[in-house]
Amino acid sequence: MKLREIYELAVKMGMESDPRGLEAVQKLLAREKEKYEELKEEEKKEYDPERLQNPYDDTRILAGDPEKEVRRVLAGIDMEVGEVLLADRLGERGCPVDLIISHHPEGKAMAALYQVMHLQEDLLARFGVPINIAEGIMASRIAEVKRGLMPLNHNRAVDAARLLGLAFMCAHTVTDNLVASFLQKQMDEQKPETLGDILKLLKEQPEYREAVKYQAGPAIVVGSKERRAGKVMVDMTGGTSGSEDAYAKLAQAGVGTLLVMHINEKHRKEAEKNHINVIVAGHMASDSLGMNLFLDELEARGVEVVPCAGLLRFSRRS
Repeated sequence: MKLREIYELAVKMGMESDPRGLEAVQKLLAREKEKYEELKEEEKKEYDPERLQNPYDDTRILAGDPEKEVRRVLAGIDMEVGEVLLADRLGERGCPVDLIISHHPEGKAMAALYQVMHLQEDLLARFGVPINIAEGIMASRIAEVKRGLMPLNHNRAVDAARLLGLAFMCAHTVTDNLVASFLQKQMDEQKPETLGDILKLLKEQPEYREAVKYQAGPAIVVGSKERRAGKVMVDMTGGTSGSEDAYAKLAQAGVGTLLVMHINEKHRKEAEKNHINVIVAGHMASDSLGMNLFLDELEARGVEVVPCAGLLRFSRRS
């Protein structure tokens, strides 16, 4: 496969599993094109044209020729300077790497992470929070994340890849969409009665079983195994943690349990205060599941995958 084809496949899969629905995402792209056409010529020079076909600012080709042929990828959750050097070293030892794929964004994709957080507005609306309230809740949080990203040294790993002549891309929200869609479908179909039942369902997946061995498996952080789950919301996509003001609104909307990758203490306390159960499925395990669903498609097209950097690689190819 060419690098461009791998990138386009990631975007396609992300859109097809987007919690907003494919039609809604296509409408967003149409509106983006309208906005672009209204820009002045000087403004167009500063515009990222990828936004016209890719609604996920945290998924980008960061280095390398898009027409480069890719036979082997080095894939991981956090691919930073050390992993770039690892790719180069593997090449020296007779295992050439054509492309580095990171889950978490680097470079300009990291700088623009806040843009994908608007997805969370629609996710809240899908679970019963009025869209005007969801947008109001998220506005200040998105601005906060944007400011927090400003001081970061975004390009360290990308610069290292360029200097070593290595292709580099990241696939963040696209694969988060995959894991969120996968698990939400499970919850909706299986209808687990208790939090203990949810834990059992999670551990049917090899990524979560493996994570248990590393003391990083699924855990209840609000509630107990005997507590009834009620309506389960899988909250695993949309850039990063949302607003702490959302918990009261979700409780009013009838959400009983949140299934998340991770949660900070401030958010955990808000969930507890609003009597919403919370299960932390595990960050690396959840990211691995989303990445594996994508990497399986690459393997099916003849691309070899070398996992590293926290990726728990399990294939679902029959």
